[in-house]
Amino acid sequence: MGSSRTFMKLEIESLSENEAFARVVVAAFAARLDPTLEEISDIKTAVSEAVTNAIIHAYEDKVGLICIRSYLDGNLLTVEVEDWGIGIDDLEKAREPLYTSKPELDRSGMGFTIMENFMDEFSVRSAPGKGTVVTMVKEIRSKSKVKEN
Repeated sequence: MGSSRTFMKLEIESLSENEAFARVVVAAFAARLDPTLEEISDIKTAVSEAVTNAIIHAYEDKVGLICIRSYLDGNLLTVEVEDWGIGIDDLEKAREPLYTSKPELDRSGMGFTIMENFMDEFSVRSAPGKGTVVTMVKEIRSKSKVKEN
């Protein structure tokens, strides 16, 4: 099996108490690459934002499923957070800093911006009525430096 690609999948209910669990599980999985504390913090923050978005927005007042898939490939961590909820009507609008569809919940509207800034790559696919997939990639640079020496 000469591949260095490793995979992890976690399925959780869209309950707020599961956000911290998801964040810690992905961080523990990423720890295999020996990231710095800053890299782990960035990963935890981005995962927290993605899962929180799914909890708050995807299923409205119902409990639904959130699937978190993570891949390690060389020194890259890829994290996908998927839900099968209501989807996003206007993705461009949703990606604008400070935009929130739930102002009554005192949301900052910075979730996508934070994910984009804390990870090296960020994309989101969504279809109304079908759900949303957020994909984030983080290069573990401490691992790259080790390989160079």
